[in-house]
Amino acid sequence: MTATKPIVFIGAAGEMCRIAIERLATATSNPFILSDINLTALEVTAAKLPKGRATIVKLDLFDRPALVKAITGAALVILGAGPYIKTSEPVLSACLEAKIPYMDYDDDVESTQAALGLYEQAKKSGIPCYIGCGASPGMSNVMAMDVTRDLDVVEEIELCWLVGDERPAVGKAVLEHLLHIAAGPCLTWVDGKPKINESWVETGYAPMLGTSGETFLHETAHPEPVTLPRLFPNARRIRCLGGLGPSPVNGIARGLGKAVRSGAVSQKDAVEFLYQLTTQPPSTAGYGEALASFTQHFRGGDITIKELFGLLAHATSAFEPWRHALLGMFEQIWTGESTVSDVAGYLISSARGQTYENHSSLLVRATGTRNGHPAVAVRRTPKSGRDAFLSRNMAALTGTACAAFAAMALEDGVKRTGVFCPEDWAVPEVFYKALERVGTPADEIVERVA
Repeated sequence: MTATKPIVFIGAAGEMCRIAIERLATATSNPFILSDINLTALEVTAAKLPKGRATIVKLDLFDRPALVKAITGAALVILGAGPYIKTSEPVLSACLEAKIPYMDYDDDVESTQAALGLYEQAKKSGIPCYIGCGASPGMSNVMAMDVTRDLDVVEEIELCWLVGDERPAVGKAVLEHLLHIAAGPCLTWVDGKPKINESWVETGYAPMLGTSGETFLHETAHPEPVTLPRLFPNARRIRCLGGLGPSPVNGIARGLGKAVRSGAVSQKDAVEFLYQLTTQPPSTAGYGEALASFTQHFRGGDITIKELFGLLAHATSAFEPWRHALLGMFEQIWTGESTVSDVAGYLISSARGQTYENHSSLLVRATGTRNGHPAVAVRRTPKSGRDAFLSRNMAALTGTACAAFAAMALEDGVKRTGVFCPEDWAVPEVFYKALERVGTPADEIVERVA
């Protein structure tokens, strides 16, 4: 891969991909081709780069001839358009056909498994295909390889992510992925073998944010528990835990995810509802009406949660899909995950147009033995929030990690062929240095947690 060949970004209008573009630009001299259906957003991104560095192309990735034409001759194709259960196959297969190296930050289990099944085809094509190169999966996989080196025997690996209040910078593909993982089958690793759990049901705690104590998290369907057992087949448990902030948003996601799975709400309507909820003014999003319904149902506290479920279950369909969002939050109160004041406080603040401070982070914890004794090892991103470079939000974390992986891939050229997850090729120290090359302060990358 020479510096004269272009890097093609597909889905370049998305926030995660935009950050990957801007940060990779500081670590390589390759020209960029930015492609998407949304040309306006591409023009804004291209304008932030040095003059002449980027060319913009309007592209529908499902138009095969146009896609092949756009990627021909590239040093690397980076797919940033999701959800990957829809977008991975057409772009990856086109790269195999054109013999162009490929990278994505795929966070869906099904498309990850499908991509791994193309290993031999990629090998015959003579190209590397790097999948899951974002935050989770991606940086989390590298942290898993780092943390397990502290143990002689690895018994459990927990990969944890936290996404804070990112309103209004949330895209529809991200919301579609959230609904996909908030309910339904969760392929995980239990008792040394694959197992299907219900996503978002099993829970755990992890110290995600500095000295702020333990954060409540949910097991969720993610690729890490599917790919890491290839390297740790004797581990008893490997799982991915995730959480949303503030806490009631977990209930909204779960309630709507269950509604989509049951057919009570279409996925299109649920995604549109969440998009309006996160990007529109409170009056448009309906927070006031939801708060009124919430307080009316409680009537000063003389109604039980069980009765609330009954009332909402028979509420008018005109209140869809808020009804399912409220059901999810009431379920949190029922299980003790949230309190009435947590939910009311969230609805009140949102109805007033207020948001919460955004904190996003990654943490990986491994348990096992060292020198014959029980041991625990933990790595974590040490800083988050508006003043952070890497973990300012999940878009920054994902985009920056992708830029670091891309910088490594460009440097490696085509010395490997096949399909690779981060744990297959990214050495932790090399990856951490690549994060610095794309602008990340060294003290923000990873820390050991006692």
